[in-house]
Amino acid sequence: MSEKTNLTEALKKYFGFDKFKGDQEQIIQNLLDGNDTFVLMPTGGGKSLCYQLPSLLMEGTAIVISPLIALMKNQVDVITNLSEHEGTAHYLNSSLNKAAIDQVKADILSGHTKLLYVAPESLTKEDNVEFLKTVKISFYAVDEAHCISEWGHDFRPEYRRIRPIVNEIGKAPIIALTATATDKVRSDIKKNLGIIDAKEFKSSFNRPNLYYEVRPKTKDVDKDIIKFIKQHPGKSGIIYCLSRKKVEELAAVLQANEIKAAAYHAGLDSATRTQTQDDFLMENIDVIVATIAFGMGIDKPDVRFVIHYDIPKSLEGYYQETGRAGRDGGEGLCIAFYSNKDLQKLDKFMEGKPVAEQDIGRQLLVETAAYAETSICRRKMLLHYFGETYPKDNCGNCDNCLHPKTEIEAKDQLVTVLKAILEIKENFRADYVIDFITGKETDEILAHHHEDFENFGAGADDDEKIWNPVIRQALIAGYLLKEVENYGLLKVTAAGKKFLKSPKSFMIVKDAEFAGDDEVPDQEGGISALDPTLSAMLRELRKKVSKRLERPPYVIFQDVSLEQMATDYPVTLEELKNIQGVGEGKVKQPYAKEFVDLIRNYCEENEIERQVDMRVRTVAKKSMLKVKIIQSIDRQIALDDIATAQGIDFDELLDEVEAIVYSGTKLNIDYFLDEVMDEDHVDDIYDYFCESDTDRLSVAQKELGDEYSEDEIRLVRIKFISEMAN
Repeated sequence: MSEKTNLTEALKKYFGFDKFKGDQEQIIQNLLDGNDTFVLMPTGGGKSLCYQLPSLLMEGTAIVISPLIALMKNQVDVITNLSEHEGTAHYLNSSLNKAAIDQVKADILSGHTKLLYVAPESLTKEDNVEFLKTVKISFYAVDEAHCISEWGHDFRPEYRRIRPIVNEIGKAPIIALTATATDKVRSDIKKNLGIIDAKEFKSSFNRPNLYYEVRPKTKDVDKDIIKFIKQHPGKSGIIYCLSRKKVEELAAVLQANEIKAAAYHAGLDSATRTQTQDDFLMENIDVIVATIAFGMGIDKPDVRFVIHYDIPKSLEGYYQETGRAGRDGGEGLCIAFYSNKDLQKLDKFMEGKPVAEQDIGRQLLVETAAYAETSICRRKMLLHYFGETYPKDNCGNCDNCLHPKTEIEAKDQLVTVLKAILEIKENFRADYVIDFITGKETDEILAHHHEDFENFGAGADDDEKIWNPVIRQALIAGYLLKEVENYGLLKVTAAGKKFLKSPKSFMIVKDAEFAGDDEVPDQEGGISALDPTLSAMLRELRKKVSKRLERPPYVIFQDVSLEQMATDYPVTLEELKNIQGVGEGKVKQPYAKEFVDLIRNYCEENEIERQVDMRVRTVAKKSMLKVKIIQSIDRQIALDDIATAQGIDFDELLDEVEAIVYSGTKLNIDYFLDEVMDEDHVDDIYDYFCESDTDRLSVAQKELGDEYSEDEIRLVRIKFISEMAN
């Protein structure tokens, strides 16, 4: 009892807490007793305290091995704020210069440093190993221990070297900590760290405060995300994307829509990442957009939402990432956007990897897809994946439970599945079993001669889409078992064999259907939503302005711009910038105000309700290219040289230059025309556009004749638009 009191007092002294959470006290005591320890605790469960407090109480320096540089900095700051002395906690990684490294080593040798965070790469450096041999090590903490296993969601080969390095530096108790690990990953961790006999502490994976939802990923996904964020103003959130490119693009779109957001990925320099992290913690920014591959490591308790722009590669990754929401026990909204195309992309990424790695990766993907497509309780399914049984059928805090689908009887189908699995000797995965049941003569089935078996095609008359949910829900009900470590083979349990002998009601819900990206109608707003009355009024105004300025109508605004105005109702110059073909230059034209005034008056007179919240300001993906083109033209570099320098062909370059001048930016390409074109040709084409009521290339070619090439007409049209419209 005295130890317990002491630990509670120490907790109060150092961290200001009155009591421990869950198993924290037992874990700390086990470590203080000099024992190896394995901790499986969900994100937000208080893992860090399990090594922070004992490090302050034990003699020597504790080494915390973590892959997350961001987390190191964050945790060192936390410990420093709690300590009476500078240097109680330090980190050693690639972000430090020589002077900083020397300071860290001096503090350790003086006995001030109780906690040293190191990246696995830094731990293995010869200089560091030699130095640490001279230091009294209290214990080793291996954070994010799932990185050791190929079956973990974030496998890092350098983690495999931890045990040999520990042996070299000097033995001490090891505590391994992870927030996500299946049975297979758990045994991998213990084996690789040489802590087979470690005492295990496993906390429940259920986070009751987290709300789980999967939404179809349509072409309007950016709009959906912006709308969601605007509905939760001022709240902190993280958005995960698959690629660095998408992270950059989405962060830019959010910023353009007045959301305080920043990009965060491994490709950014260390100073930028650190600044972004600090801005997020200090609430200077609300939303971090990050790659799935890069562990954030930001310990922020009041993250209110986590959005997955792309479906993650594994359920472990998904669980850990969603676990960053609501760590203070408050609201945590976890929204994932899913389409079949995402799966295909992820599958494609695996090509070229070793076969074993591909196999593991695909199995993990299948589990993720199953989670996304299921119509049963998401919490139940997630916990089942981690080997935990959720007793309720309805958690009341996921989309499927809040909007339950109709159940259907599937007793006969389950009997068919169980018989089929037993007949093919429990040696195959779910996809093979389904092919067998539905009577598909695949190459694999023919190779095993299973087409002659009694149950081959036994379910051919049923809806093909019923088999996945039957198998999935039979796994959760305990009638089937999936041997994940053995390629995901399906086995019939004792309960399944009992069911076969005496079948009873087995109610299931069918999976949700998600269309592929290309099957989703484009809802960007086009002709269908166009207001014909307003469209006619805008055309009339354009005609008036063109007469007054003595310029062709298309020079004022293109047809596509007018159509979008009659669809989106922009009533300010700022909103007008969101219209296709309208840029800063166009908005500065005196007549721009006439158009927005007309639209505003029209909306007021006709009581038109504009969907302002749904209007998304886009960011041109090629904006950097446009900037480079403008700069090159300003420097009077030949257009064909610009195209070569930017790695595009001449036609593509002209497309870009046309887009620039049509949106209102003035470009002077006379230097190039003087070099490549006959002066008379330039004048003839220019005069044609002055008198023409259309800028269409096909009409111009017909009128001007074969004497003039398409490139010549396009070049002079660029000169004309630039001079007359801008």
